[in-house]
This record gives sequence, C-alpha cells and structure tokens, in this order.
Amino acid sequence: MRPAKSPLSFRPEPGSIPDCPGVYRYRDANGRVIYVGKAKSLRQRLNSYFADFASLHPRTQTMLTTAAGVDWTVVGTEVEALQLEYSWIKEFDPRFNVKYRDDKSYPFLAVTMGEDYPRVQVMRGAKRKGTRYFGPYSHAWAIRETVDLLLRVFPVRTCSAGVFKRAGQIGRPCLLGYIDKCSAPCVGRVSEEEHRRLAEDFCDFMAGNTGRFIKRLEREMREAASAEEFERAARLRDDIQALQRALEKQAVVLGEGTDCDVVALAEDPLEAAVQVFYVRGGRIRGQRGWVVDKVEEATPGELVEHFLLQMYGEAAPEAVPREVLVPDLPPEADAVAELLSEQRGSRVEVRVPRRGDKKTLMETVERNAKESLAQHKLRRASDLTTRSRALQEIADALDLDQAPLRIECYDVSHLQGDDVVASMVVFEDGLARKSEYRRFAIRGTAGQGDVASIYEVISRRFRRHLEERSSVGELDPEPIDPETGRPRRFAYPPNLVVVDGGPAQVAAARRALDELGVDDVAVSGLAKRLEEVWLPGDDQPVILPRSSEGLYLLQRVRDEAHRFAITYHRSKRAKSLKESALDDIRGLGAARKQALLKRFGSVKRLRGATVDEIREVPGIGLSTAEAIVAALKGEGT
Repeated sequence: MRPAKSPLSFRPEPGSIPDCPGVYRYRDANGRVIYVGKAKSLRQRLNSYFADFASLHPRTQTMLTTAAGVDWTVVGTEVEALQLEYSWIKEFDPRFNVKYRDDKSYPFLAVTMGEDYPRVQVMRGAKRKGTRYFGPYSHAWAIRETVDLLLRVFPVRTCSAGVFKRAGQIGRPCLLGYIDKCSAPCVGRVSEEEHRRLAEDFCDFMAGNTGRFIKRLEREMREAASAEEFERAARLRDDIQALQRALEKQAVVLGEGTDCDVVALAEDPLEAAVQVFYVRGGRIRGQRGWVVDKVEEATPGELVEHFLLQMYGEAAPEAVPREVLVPDLPPEADAVAELLSEQRGSRVEVRVPRRGDKKTLMETVERNAKESLAQHKLRRASDLTTRSRALQEIADALDLDQAPLRIECYDVSHLQGDDVVASMVVFEDGLARKSEYRRFAIRGTAGQGDVASIYEVISRRFRRHLEERSSVGELDPEPIDPETGRPRRFAYPPNLVVVDGGPAQVAAARRALDELGVDDVAVSGLAKRLEEVWLPGDDQPVILPRSSEGLYLLQRVRDEAHRFAITYHRSKRAKSLKESALDDIRGLGAARKQALLKRFGSVKRLRGATVDEIREVPGIGLSTAEAIVAALKGEGT
C-alpha cells in the first residue's frame, strides 16, 4: 500500500524551519488539527518526518498521508513547549495523539467549602470550583464507612440542600443531629463560623494532618478523667478510637510526611493502562486508573510524560504532590518537573524509585496496572457489539464475502531448532473456544525453519479435516463422533486462517491449502514487529488503523496462539531435560526410562528412591538400580 498523498507535497522549504524549541501542528485537508507535537529543535524533528517515508512507523505513515499541511509556533523554553502542547491537545483533540480516559468512574469524598455551610458527600464526574476532593476511592461504600467514623469527631452536615432548608423551616434537625453525628447548623446549634471550622478540621484530617487531632483528644480525655468527668472522658476515648479506625482503613506504606503519587504502566502494542496510588502522610489515600489506545508510537517514558501533563494540567496546587514516582523518566524530565513545580508553587521531584519501600510500592502499583489492563481487555472482548464490529472490519480489510465467524491461528515455537512445536487456537464469534485448541509436535520439517513448520502443520490439520469430512459425508451438517457425542477434532473448517508471521509464512499456508484442494478458506498473516496484516501474493501489507477493533481481535488471536505454543514447548523441553539426566546410564534404554518416569513421576523423586524401590520397576535389575542410584547421587552433589 503506497501512501495516498506524498508528505513531500507540503514539506516546508529548506531552511524555513527554525532551529529552536517549539510546538507543531499537522492539519488535514479540511484544516482540522490531527496531531500536535513538541520538539527541542523544530528543524530536526520536522525534517525527520520527511527524510525517508518508508522507514517511518506505520502509524506515523498513516498520520502523514492523512495530513495536508504543518505549521508551528516558536517558544522560549522546553517548559513553555510542554504547556503549549498540552493546551493545543486539549483545544483541538487531535485524533493521532495519545488520550487517556478513566477506565471507570471513581467516587471522591468531597467537601463543598464554597457553600456557607460546607457539606460532606460522595461525588463523581467533573470537579467543581470551591470543593475540596479526597480520593479517589475504589468503592463508594469505602467513603461512607470513613465518613461515618469521622462524623463522631467532626459533625459536619451531610444532608442535601432541600433537607437542610426544610429542617430550618420546621426547627427540628434530622436523625443525625439527634445522635450527635451532625452539629445541626440548620437549627442554629452552631454558628456558621463554628461549622466552617469543623469542616476545615475534617479536611485537615483527610489531608494527612492526623496526629494533632488524636493528641488533642488524648489530652482532653486525660483532663476529663482528672476532673472525674468520666462520661466525657469515655466519649473522647470513643472519638479517639473512631479516628484510629479511620486511619486503619488507609494502609501505611511509607514514612510519615511522605507526600507522593506513584504511577505505573502496563502496555501491549495496542493499549496501555495506568494506575496511580495517592500517598499522603505515608498512607494510601486513594487509587485511580486510566486506559489509552496507542494511536501514536510512544516509549514508556513518552507515555508517562503525556499522562503527567494530562493528569496535572489543570489540577489545583494542593493536588500536585511533592514527589511523583514513575516507572520511566519522561524524555524532558527536568522540564516536566519544572512545570509541575510551577503548578504546585513549590519544588516537585519526578523520579524512578530504585530500592526500598518506594520501589516495593511501585511493584504493587504495577501489578494493579497489569490487572487493570487484563480486565479492560476482558470487558472489551465480551461486548457483543464490539465483537461484531471487529469481525466486520476484518472482513472488509481482507475483502472476505462474510465476517469470519470461525478464526484459527497458528504459531510455531522452538529453541534454536530443538523441540519444535506448533499451536492452533480457535476463536468463534470473536471469543476463544479453548475446547477446540490443538497442539502439534513438528516431525518431518523440524529444524528447517518456521516456514516449513507452518506448511507441515496446516497440511496435517486440513488433511485430517478432509478425512473426517469424508468419513461422515460431505452433506452431514453435524459431524459428531458417535462414540463421544462431541464434534470430531478437525471436522469444522475455519472461515479464516491466521499465521503468526509475514509473507513467507502466509505463502506456505496458502500452498498447503492449495495442494489439498481447499479453496474456501481465507489466509492471512500478522507480523509482530509492525502489526502488519499480510495476504497471499501481495507485495505490501494491509495496515489496519491502530484504533481498529479488527486489529485488536487479530492481535488477541495471535497472542493466544503464541501463549499456547510457548506453553507446549516449555512442557516438552522440560520433559526432554528430565529424560536427559538418565541418558548416560549404561543399560537404560528408552523403554526403561519411560517406565522409571511413569513410576516415580520425575527425576527428582527418582533421585530420592532407594535401590530396592527402583528394583520394583519392571525390567530393572539390581545392577541397573545400583547404577541409577550412583549416577543420580553423583549428579546431585
């Protein structure tokens, strides 16, 4: 596929691009901004797009063939470039830029400090001016449990505006006012100023300034006990316990006074997931996740940079921590740190933790990011509409007569030509059908390369298909095995065969089908490096958009075939390694080795056996048993 429009047609004149920091915009034929980027040197960056089109990544090629022009703005520093890039991405929402989105709607604990009588409540969605936010939390019930504990000590109103107004009109507070979990400002029990101080103390406690409140209550409890005010002392004791239980719900992970956000990534060629743990006062105060479609080529450091700009771009100063821990430093780490420092109003450090508690916490966040990506892919795969769209996109891209309801994918696995195996995985209606998976030990073409192995496995699979179809009759719509009552192993043909590889592997699969006379099965290949789709006989690949559900499904099918092949290869290799430990023992042939492994299960168990126990195996005499014990004991020392 050659570019529809050469980017050379809008290449700026030589020498017209300034050699200084700046931000550039690519526009399409309608004038819409499709990509925004920044550079230390605009000249070097923009010239790299026009130097050698063929060497560019396919995603970059697609962006350039979509574009019809480029313009730029010169700035003074790299920090200004970051700021302008962020503002343009937000303003123009370019289709080829990385855009993070919440993987779910997280609840926050909000205190409406902008109201005359601040209210504590659970809030989701866009943040409002004049409201203090804490979290986010994984579940709303976690917020309500915390609030219920803290209202004993900080009885701030939690009622809606309508309930508050109605209570004031009738002169009687709600139930919370009667059980001392609200200071009842609605009926004048406390003044507006007193209630605001309670709300401010509530916010201070949630922000991590917990020690002074517990110390104050402990001092008042001792004073009450000394004055023999035992009922008041008991209430203060219960208040202290309530605060301590609220703190216990927030895990202590770092030293007191630690104020940081911990950012971790999990990615595959198409998507990435980001998880953030918010640590304030050494405790995890909240957690949040995002996912992103990788519509542009980006390193982990570049993904981190995009994320930090989008996350903190419009955050309040108090939302920016003193320290941001990341898995990889952004390319412009110093500029990012300076920008965040300006946002916070004091120094912010961006760094990668190398050891200690912070490194351990980073590993925990990374596990959460991997789980988040897996869950996101599972939700995406289980959606019927999405699966239907993916199958139709594949049919359109490969010029198939109908959507490929059954897809089979094949992959070959080996280690330097040894223990060559292949896998076949099956997806029906866009979902894995694991009962139909098959695995093959490559025999005739072992050591001849992946192309020969693909030819062998496709030939074997479809030869079996033709044999089973002929045994039940070509017109039989349900080729069921009468003995098991299940479909025969290879009776159903796929609509589409996918091989892991490029033109050579695709040609081998097509040749195998042609030699068997199978002409109603489409063939394609998916090359790992650039995620290109290859068709038999084509000189150029089919490039599916990075946001394509069809490409996502093909990638998932290919990755599953790779996983299944690797698993089989490892089990075979482990078995051969076990047997090799017995190879040098005189008088021990293949049949006796198999009998020993069958009896003891592994070389490890055999090594712990006595001569008498080994002699119990059929075919093993005294001298052979003694030789086995001597050889394995010597190997273990």
